[in-house]
Amino acid sequence: MTRTVLCIEDNKINMLLVSRVVEAEGYELLRAEDGPKALAMLEETHPDIILLDINIPGIHGLDLARIIREDKRLSSIPIIATTANVLVGDKERCLEAGCDEYLPKPLDIRRLRQVMQEYMGG
Repeated sequence: MTRTVLCIEDNKINMLLVSRVVEAEGYELLRAEDGPKALAMLEETHPDIILLDINIPGIHGLDLARIIREDKRLSSIPIIATTANVLVGDKERCLEAGCDEYLPKPLDIRRLRQVMQEYMGG
């Protein structure tokens, strides 16, 4: 069974970068460019991992992480925060909201690949 990655990202260039890495690993990529679309997708699907941009339209990424964590059906899905928020305390805020990992932007492709493999048992 193919593993799936839900990437919630509003920047087309970042989405393209993620898509190349995800597809090179042989995973299926689901794309959402805002919080409401991501929630609608999560009603229909159960991805193996979520890559979550924190600054997305519709629902702030930290709020979205909390919503996902509170949903018993989704709460076990690893959430990886991908964000340009790299000030003191930003990583801690992401982890407190329920994210499992924090990847600062610009994304390090090797680290992204490593984190996906760690959380998906690849």
